[in-house]
Amino acid sequence: MTRYADSPVTAVLGPTNTGKTHLAVERLCGHASGMMGFPLRLLAREVYDRVVAAKGAEQVGLITGEEKILPPKARWLLCTAESMPLDRDAAFVAIDEAQLGADPERGHVFTDRLLRARGRDETMILGSDALRPMLSALVPEAEVIGRPRFSTLSYAGAKKLSRLPRRSAIVAFSAEEVYAVAETLRRLRGGAAVVMGALSPHTRNAQVAMFQAGEVDYLVATDAIGMGLNLDVTHVAFAGLSKFDGKRRRRLTVAEMAQIAGRAGRHQRDGTFGTLAAEGPGAFTPEEVHAIEGHHMPRLDFLYWRDGAPDLSSVDALIAGLEAKPGPGVLRAAPQAVDLAVLKRLAEEDWVRARARTPAGVARLWAACGLPDFRKLGVDPHARFVGRLFADLTEGNGHIPAHWFAGEIAKLDNVQGDVETVAGRIAAVRSWAYIAHRADWLAEPAHWAERTRAIEERLSDALHQRLTQRFVDRRTSVLLKQIGAGSGDLPVEIGPEGEVTVEGHALGTLSGFHFTVAPDARAGDKRMLLAAAEKRLGGELARRAKLLAEAPDKAITLSADGENLIWEGGPVARLAAGRALIQPVLTLARPLAALDPAERDAVQARLDHWLASAVGRHCTALVRLEALTRDAQADAPLRAVAAMLLDHGGIVPRDVLGESIDALEAAHRKQLRRAGITIGTLDLFDPRLLKPQAARLRHALFAARGDPVGAVPPTGATVLARGAPGASVAMGFRGIGGQAVRIDLIERIARTAHDLRKGRLPFAPDPALATSIGMTPETLGKLMARLGFRSVEAQEGRPHWAWRGRPTPRRRKTVERPQPGNAFAALADLDLDHG
Repeated sequence: MTRYADSPVTAVLGPTNTGKTHLAVERLCGHASGMMGFPLRLLAREVYDRVVAAKGAEQVGLITGEEKILPPKARWLLCTAESMPLDRDAAFVAIDEAQLGADPERGHVFTDRLLRARGRDETMILGSDALRPMLSALVPEAEVIGRPRFSTLSYAGAKKLSRLPRRSAIVAFSAEEVYAVAETLRRLRGGAAVVMGALSPHTRNAQVAMFQAGEVDYLVATDAIGMGLNLDVTHVAFAGLSKFDGKRRRRLTVAEMAQIAGRAGRHQRDGTFGTLAAEGPGAFTPEEVHAIEGHHMPRLDFLYWRDGAPDLSSVDALIAGLEAKPGPGVLRAAPQAVDLAVLKRLAEEDWVRARARTPAGVARLWAACGLPDFRKLGVDPHARFVGRLFADLTEGNGHIPAHWFAGEIAKLDNVQGDVETVAGRIAAVRSWAYIAHRADWLAEPAHWAERTRAIEERLSDALHQRLTQRFVDRRTSVLLKQIGAGSGDLPVEIGPEGEVTVEGHALGTLSGFHFTVAPDARAGDKRMLLAAAEKRLGGELARRAKLLAEAPDKAITLSADGENLIWEGGPVARLAAGRALIQPVLTLARPLAALDPAERDAVQARLDHWLASAVGRHCTALVRLEALTRDAQADAPLRAVAAMLLDHGGIVPRDVLGESIDALEAAHRKQLRRAGITIGTLDLFDPRLLKPQAARLRHALFAARGDPVGAVPPTGATVLARGAPGASVAMGFRGIGGQAVRIDLIERIARTAHDLRKGRLPFAPDPALATSIGMTPETLGKLMARLGFRSVEAQEGRPHWAWRGRPTPRRRKTVERPQPGNAFAALADLDLDHG
């Protein structure tokens, strides 16, 4: 491009937010063709999208190391500085952030573009005013135009993270610092977007979109945001003022501070900057503040240089050219970059020199060394990787084997893992994307470029999701936007155990929806803390209502007394009598009255559904009995028995049913058995109702109706002491003598006895059955008598029994549902010893 050395050159210099890049893009679009070089792939992509919107996708190209979009008719190119095709004819050429020629790592690239990249009709150099002396020395023909900042940039002092204003960007200088700050903001302010130079454009755009849309009010970034990325930031806070530059940890230069701080404010809206530390090495000095506010940057007195078109006649000539010193003046030899270090390492290998004997071979070796170390492995591991590439590029057909390329990218096509793991895969796939965009390195470069692009997009989507999951609490973010000024602006935190705190002060405990103020809260702080908590807890209760409305069945339980439904450790509804035993009324707990009607309705519907579902799962027989009572096709005797069973919770003594059970025909009994009911010798019951969950649910249903049936029997109990908690017929235990025996086991003993007897002849039942249950011999004797057997003389030391005939049962005068204190409530005390 130096053939256009006589074309006009304009240098537009000034601080951030002066519209330099905007001006250059307008000039680019005003020419028949053009090209711009940028310091970041992210920035090149951002401007590419703008130019595509103006000119159409077929007219615009994007060239970066890992991405190339180059339509055949592309007239305007947006590139990273390293990727600018200097042999391409363009009417307009621009170099952005040209002051980066002073950067030790990449400065030689920007200096080379400053010296050699020219447009046919116009060249524009953009940068800081610090570049002015370098232009005078190196490009004296350039017309220098200074541009003032559109808005004021002022120092706002030090602020803690919890006090940062909304629309703030916090800048840290390592991934670890970025993640730590973002995690703290998630806890204090609902979350933050994350922007780092190592992110793919896809991930970066997704994160920025969250910030720009107001889904989060904070952005945590590395110094990559200083390179012209357009963000709606009003305040920039520095998490620190030192960085590791690849060799040592050093304090930022004033120019670096100003470049980053200048991201605050946009167009004519003023911006502020500050730090998180009020003093120490993390705080600005008065001199630095004065320089940043007044845009008084130290002028550059040198730029780094390396021959941009070195001699490729031999490996040694190439190395010598890259290590050549510039002549006297403002140029300084660039420090050894990774590409040169890799070249020198490979040049020690005889096989490398043997394959790089010709200029074409040297050019191919140098191109391979140009592969960036995206994974930050260091010179030795990266040199081994480049050596493998060069070996493939110099044998056979000169292409990298497709099976190796495919196998390596297949290993990376995995979206599982945490933030660091997925980010590492993206860094690795960038190397393969770079390789795929070298037209002569693969047999089918377009195919592999598309494959690597697709993998990077999938990984980028996964990384955005992981970043959002890890660093954004959307609910908290939305709630905090609704908090007003003053005391209510304090961040209220609710711990894993429901502890509620504001700025470290304990407020109390939130159990479910019930808030209890801490008894030791200081009187002087209580009003301020409660004012903050009231606003926050209103939102928290709404959030919990949504969680409860979507809660799985296992998250909702019954209280020990069966009177309440419990969620997250606190009562949410109370059971009260309804029109039927299995249809109690659920009344929401008092704290839920503060919810919006729609939220209350959603919670009510969820709890009603939970109760109906629980009854359907654990008390299936009751549901079927209820259906029988409403079945118009069922006979009256069957409906009467079903109604009595339903009213008594599926367990009824035979003598309570009286003549109703005798009136049942065989078909009726079959229908009851189909519903799950066992028609036993002493009781009608469904054995499933004796299981622990069913027992607890039935106990709650009785309690809601006001029937005092005692406690829930202990899980697994077969025999209880008479009068013990749970020893009632309603809960499945029949009192016999001094013990209460589970009714299904009584029925088992009854059936075993009837199976053993032959008419009225004496027989000896196996005592092991009763013993295994836990019945005493006295209890077994009383039970056998109750079942219609009489004791006969013992034979061979074992008690014998003979059938006496079942006695006439005592009849009830009424079968109406008993009220508290009536006969049904006294069943636990019913003396059945006399039979």
